[in-house]
Amino acid sequence: MNLKSILTLFCLIFGFSAIAQKPAVSHVVTHNRTTVICDPVTAANPYPAWGVFPKNDAPIRKVTMHVTLGSPDSINTAHWDYLDHIILRRKGGKNTPELNYELSRMLTPYGSIYNKGWSWKWQVDVTDFAPLLRDSVEIVYVHTGYEDKTVGWALSIDFEILSGPSVVTPLGMEPLWNKAYKYGDPNEKIEEHLLPIDYESKNGAALSRIRIQHTGHGMDKPRGCSEFCSRWREISLDGKIVDKRDMWKKCGDNPLYPQGGTWIYDRAYWCPGDLQKADVIDVFTKPGKHQVSLMMEPYTATDNIQATENISSFLFHYSAPKQKTDVAVESIMVPSDEQRFSRLNPASSGPRISFRNLGSDPIRSLTIVYGTKGFPTKTFHWKGNLPFNQVADVILPGEIQEKDGENTFQVTLNQPNGKKDAWTGDNNMETIFTAPPRFPAEFVLQLLTNKNPEDNSIYLVNAQKDTVYQKIATQLAVETVYTDTIRLSEGNHSLRLIDTAGNGLQFWAQPQKGDGHLRLFDMNGNLIHAFESDCGSGEMFSFKAIQGFEMDTTIARHAFSLYPRSVIDKTELNVVSNKRNDMTVQITVDGVLWQKHEYKAVKNALFSYDLTHLPKGRIVLEAFMDGKSAFKGRINKR
Repeated sequence: MNLKSILTLFCLIFGFSAIAQKPAVSHVVTHNRTTVICDPVTAANPYPAWGVFPKNDAPIRKVTMHVTLGSPDSINTAHWDYLDHIILRRKGGKNTPELNYELSRMLTPYGSIYNKGWSWKWQVDVTDFAPLLRDSVEIVYVHTGYEDKTVGWALSIDFEILSGPSVVTPLGMEPLWNKAYKYGDPNEKIEEHLLPIDYESKNGAALSRIRIQHTGHGMDKPRGCSEFCSRWREISLDGKIVDKRDMWKKCGDNPLYPQGGTWIYDRAYWCPGDLQKADVIDVFTKPGKHQVSLMMEPYTATDNIQATENISSFLFHYSAPKQKTDVAVESIMVPSDEQRFSRLNPASSGPRISFRNLGSDPIRSLTIVYGTKGFPTKTFHWKGNLPFNQVADVILPGEIQEKDGENTFQVTLNQPNGKKDAWTGDNNMETIFTAPPRFPAEFVLQLLTNKNPEDNSIYLVNAQKDTVYQKIATQLAVETVYTDTIRLSEGNHSLRLIDTAGNGLQFWAQPQKGDGHLRLFDMNGNLIHAFESDCGSGEMFSFKAIQGFEMDTTIARHAFSLYPRSVIDKTELNVVSNKRNDMTVQITVDGVLWQKHEYKAVKNALFSYDLTHLPKGRIVLEAFMDGKSAFKGRINKR
């Protein structure tokens, strides 16, 4: 064979390999803006829908379930944080037996401040259920709670299916503990129901995977269990502890903020406005009989006994990993326009990605090639020790290059452990991101502290991560206005507000904290950016500083402060704007208009409202500027 023939054959083989490993992605949408409401009588309202999934012989690499909640078209957005379940009820047809396997669970947000057009998208990995997500499958969204039919959600569920070789061979599954178990009840102890479960490994199985969804609910005494108490959970296999964790979750850094309720309060392994990711515990096991057990921290309540531990769990039998060396890009967190990464973006430097080890050998080295499309790529050599099915988060060096507007960021994983990856179909990922906005290099920063300034700090850093301005907690006094003129060199910068208490500069349910704000003005005194005061753990604003750049002052920009929001009789609305606008303020209770106020040519003003005659409970104040909704805030009348 001559050289030309060898080269031709090599090109054909290489080309076929590239085509063969280019993954196909399909989508199965079971719910498309389905309006879901509560059933106050049963407190559980099911919304079933059928989807046609890949055939049984179709190779599936990964299944990601995307869940979107939005404001419904015909009714108002729901108010309360309820526990909703997404269930795989049947496979094959309407006459097949019910399975009722929980794929995931949604903790709905406090939606009273969301208008028409609002939506939020979450995602979770449900690949463990891939053997069941075949042909015709019935998916049920169970919406719980007691709200009336005037409020609800627009629900969408989209299964994203990546074709390709499976990582392990599924050999079977079996339910474990699936119930809302009483906790702290002296007459019905949880350990009497969370009994050990015996099982026998399936033929050929080498891996036992425990998958568990777990949230705490109820409000007892003395600890506020289970919604507001921290307690540990311990899982053992064959008498050996394989997982022990504190069942508690910080909520002040939730990407979905603000919300019209107590969204910042840390909770029992869940937060309002979150699609919970399952805990996955992998244990390599030998053939034969085994026992798995779950233990909760011992606790006995003394009053208002109502706590429950809502658990859904399964054990999956798998073969050993099919490949020794196999990695996959899990996500591009920075830069990204995805809502779930909104607290990290836009960013000026430090791209951040995650990757998963899908092979049996630990990953100790990896070459990462990354960069913005249209710009030179960069290379980073990662080193570590990543076991099977674990994820590594990596902050990559360098600035994020971009053009104004929309960009595409790309990542490729090469040479894991210095070897060829077993399947390169998931070694690449790209994401869309929007460049930081242009901004004046000279501006005025105004900080009004609240009554707890010891919680707050401000840092302004450039793309080289040098701090060019800061206000640390020890420099701040109570309820004080700080005004500083900032002069920057050209380039990307990030201004970050940090709140160590996780309750922002203002929070409606904590009027004792006072009211603070962080705002930016141009050199002529025009408002050019306002931070959200109800920001939980903080907020970041990234921008590209340009000498001589002036913001377009014909575009209306507003800042609002509604305080206090937990009231007996009165509240005040402070408005700051860069131009005069006609303003309408509407005050509603459960969607019913109680007050309406009209104002002309408002720019900087303070307005007072008497709420004495309004009923106790949730009140919503909405401000319209020149006919467009510009602010919507929740008030609670005591």
